[in-house]
Amino acid sequence: MKPYIIYAVIAGVAWGVGGYFEKAALQKLGLPPIAGIALRTAIAVVILGLVSIPAWKSITDPYNTGAWVTIIIAGGLVAGSLGMWAFYAALASSENLGVTLAIAFALAPLAGTLLGLLRGTQHVDMRIAIGLVSIILGIVLLQTAARAPSR
Repeated sequence: MKPYIIYAVIAGVAWGVGGYFEKAALQKLGLPPIAGIALRTAIAVVILGLVSIPAWKSITDPYNTGAWVTIIIAGGLVAGSLGMWAFYAALASSENLGVTLAIAFALAPLAGTLLGLLRGTQHVDMRIAIGLVSIILGIVLLQTAARAPSR
């Protein structure tokens, strides 16, 4: 199995397990999502900051201002701040963790692929197209199931 698949599986399991416990804790504490994500981020900064110390020495082009701005805006502001805040807001009010996780994380490959197509950096073949359509169909099915009356 390719390493990126193993890492993706670990990420998915970590987010699913973490999301389960985060949802429960947010709701039990009545913790506002913004406070929950701030706590999560603070812990991650400390741990990842320490673990990443050796990695900073391997940066190949430290003076590439455009790349730094891109990672700050795309990673820090869009994905890290806006994305995680919205995810925590969803967790705090979600009735079905599976639906919340599926919608949030299924839209990521769709959004990334569409952006790549618009920028001309992503190719799409029949398998990718079928996969993306399947993601959309899955989201529609989940949303329909989420609105079904409970018994």
